[in-house]
Amino acid sequence: MAIATGDLITERSLAVLRDGQARSGAFVASPSFRVYQFGWLRDGAFCAHALDRVGHAASSGAWHAWVHEAIERHRPRAEAVLALLAGGETPPGEEMLPARYTLDGAIESEDPVDPWPNFQIDGYGMWLWSLEQHLAGRAPEPAQLRTVELVGRYLAASWRLPCWSCWEEFNGGEHASTLASACAGLAVAARLTGESAFADEAERVRAELVARYVTGGYIGLSPGDARVDSSILWLGVPFGVLRADDPLVVATVDEVKRQLIGPGGGVYRYRGDTYYGGGEWLLLASSLAWHESVAGSADSARELRRWVRAQARDNGDLPEQVTGAAQFADEVEPWLERWGPVATPLLWSHAMFLISEVAA
Repeated sequence: MAIATGDLITERSLAVLRDGQARSGAFVASPSFRVYQFGWLRDGAFCAHALDRVGHAASSGAWHAWVHEAIERHRPRAEAVLALLAGGETPPGEEMLPARYTLDGAIESEDPVDPWPNFQIDGYGMWLWSLEQHLAGRAPEPAQLRTVELVGRYLAASWRLPCWSCWEEFNGGEHASTLASACAGLAVAARLTGESAFADEAERVRAELVARYVTGGYIGLSPGDARVDSSILWLGVPFGVLRADDPLVVATVDEVKRQLIGPGGGVYRYRGDTYYGGGEWLLLASSLAWHESVAGSADSARELRRWVRAQARDNGDLPEQVTGAAQFADEVEPWLERWGPVATPLLWSHAMFLISEVAA
């Protein structure tokens, strides 16, 4: 679907995505934020999907080619991890496949001054979900199919491992959105490869979510944690781990609205978030708008999209979050001193905005 011309924010969103794509095909997380100069599988999966949705499949295809090349470049690392796990050993996080790569597909060197976690498996499930959407019924090329099979095996072997969350936080934890992403990826791996073992593993992940993460009738952030994390919105839309109208999804989305819609109308990541004070995130407001559109709640979706639009800079740039209603106002300044102003523009914010617009 092509976007309407003449709208500043939609046109700027497309420009930010296309300008933020390196020659390699990678999407930089934010071109102006020094610590986001990498290509995350997580962010990129949604950026590629946004471009598919607005008629720029060639740019999306270039990203998928970059992911394929990056993973194959590090196949020996993946195979070594799989061998250790098959033998009952748990590899250290630094030996696992990374959540982000440099823009040329290498594994970054750890910053000795300000180290940052890089082991989380959710991006690999998100890549497979995004790839299937991009293929739109076509079969992957044989070389790409080999990568799909490798990633399927990696997800099947590693989804039980404690890791960092979707937000590079909560080291050594278990996270609902991580399992949702792994489940979605395994289901895609099954469909693309025809391997029923991947489908069986996806069912085990889904059963784990329902058995251990439900608290008070909804899916919590982690087992026994009554908070919700807005990233669990993707459980139904778009990952389809459960249907958008499944009572458990409905209850979980209702709890996200109850706990995490801020006074300004944006959406917090989770209660207790202190990153830049724990402000309202644009990409999460757009994620909720996407769900609401699919669920038939047009008025709610419209209000969320309106809020996102209201946060745009004069040139149409969308930030990662806004801190006017931060949960911890005294935590904003320390982050400004450490890393500078909030990442603006954030490609992921622009991607989710475009997706929410075309979903309306």
